[in-house]
Amino acid sequence: MKPISPDVLALPTVSEVLDLPVLRSGKPRVIAGASGLDGRVRWVHVAEIADIAPLLSGGELVLTTGIALPDEPAELVRYVDELAAVGVCGVVVELVRRWRDRVPVALVDAAHRHDLPLVTLAEETKFVAVTEAVIARIRDAQLAELRATHAIHDTFTALTTSGAEPASVLREAARIVGHPVVLETLAHQVLAYDAAGQDPVALLSEWSERSRAVVQSGRTSYDPDQQWLTTVVGARGDDWGRLVMLGPQPPHRHVVVAERAASALAVNRLVTRDRESLERQTHRTLITELLAGNADAADLAARAAGVGVPLDGPLLGIAVRLRTTTTLAPALETQQLLRDLAEATALAARKAKLPVLVGVVDDLTVRALVVLRTADTDAVLTRLAADVRRSAGAHSLPVVVAVGSTVGSISGARRTLAEAGQVAEAALHVADGTREFHRLDDVRLRGLLHLLRGDERLTAFAERELGPILAHERLVDALRSLCQHGGNKSAAATAAHLSRTAYYAQLARIEQLLGVSLDTPESLVSLHVALLAWDLHNSDRP
Repeated sequence: MKPISPDVLALPTVSEVLDLPVLRSGKPRVIAGASGLDGRVRWVHVAEIADIAPLLSGGELVLTTGIALPDEPAELVRYVDELAAVGVCGVVVELVRRWRDRVPVALVDAAHRHDLPLVTLAEETKFVAVTEAVIARIRDAQLAELRATHAIHDTFTALTTSGAEPASVLREAARIVGHPVVLETLAHQVLAYDAAGQDPVALLSEWSERSRAVVQSGRTSYDPDQQWLTTVVGARGDDWGRLVMLGPQPPHRHVVVAERAASALAVNRLVTRDRESLERQTHRTLITELLAGNADAADLAARAAGVGVPLDGPLLGIAVRLRTTTTLAPALETQQLLRDLAEATALAARKAKLPVLVGVVDDLTVRALVVLRTADTDAVLTRLAADVRRSAGAHSLPVVVAVGSTVGSISGARRTLAEAGQVAEAALHVADGTREFHRLDDVRLRGLLHLLRGDERLTAFAERELGPILAHERLVDALRSLCQHGGNKSAAATAAHLSRTAYYAQLARIEQLLGVSLDTPESLVSLHVALLAWDLHNSDRP
């Protein structure tokens, strides 16, 4: 992989020069060095003497009639050797004055050996017209490149000054060049990309392995085997990524696009370094799309694999939720703390050697999707949750860690992520704060009712079941004690610090007002649910 010399890419090739009308009229024929026709023509030089090489500097297309070239084969070979040594891009011989139908074999063999294009013209050709046409072609190409480069600079300057996000920068780069563009870390993990209309699954397939095979040389370089144009992304001596543009040998303007896009990305990172990291942004986007449930599973899997999280095993959703925001009044401060919590969650997963997607998905919650690599799930989750809670504690952040059910593939990712969020929300109100993490089994009925607390039907049910006694606080407390003790009246009376006679009288009054029997299991369960729902309803009131 060699560094790119952008100025050369604006020049015409030998093949393009031979296609100019002024040369086509001379009936050109390539008799040697056809593999060198892609060489770039920097200038055209008319030369009839044999020792012209010292006067050349490389990139010239030499025009000659051959009238002053030597007769001896060894001297002809020396002539070609010297031209090849200085980097001449080709030799055009007019077959009119010196040689009529063919050039000497020594000349042809020497050109073959150096892959130096040797072209004959069967008709008389005005070399001055050739020189003018080629110089005009070079001038026009350079002018076109200059105009294109100016437009590119304007485009990316506007993106940079407007604070455009990486996705916008990549989208504009892909639009200009018409090829996929990928931003990766120095560890070859995809941060963002634009497929330019191509299949993203194919684009990102085995990305890390393919990327490692393309070794960077210089700041910007091109690998013709992989057809990758790459440029380093970073600023102030802090290189952190690489921009990859896929496609055939790029013209100069594509090199400019890649380098200006890389500069815009580097500036964006400097400006936003106190905000969410690119990795977290990428993970958040993937998690959000998984939760939405309307994205293509194969596409999401390929993109996740591109960021180093192959979703190829059992998956488990995790939610880390702040317990309170009373000490986090400023919204910006809250978001920064959540970002710190997301980084802590990602670090804890890496310590546990678990591939994971981690992102901040709302104002209070960090979500993660873990790929399980061990059968001892509980032990791993306990360590991970302990690390997260320890990190949160360092910031004086009380948090709840909750997990969803294990699912077998990406098709179940939405369910486990959503379940983790629901468990975390329910655990805020019903769970023991000392538990490292919570599952759906831990929140049980109280958790379910908490999730349904905003449903008016639940409130109506509670009011319908308890209405006649809600005005009598002592009766409500008596019923709550009975429910908490599973219908055991003696234990409930003791807990209520009442004599049995007094407590039984309260229960009789409850039965009278509600028109039910407290000895019926179904009635007691219904009343217990109504009490829990009523308590939740009242706890939400200011």
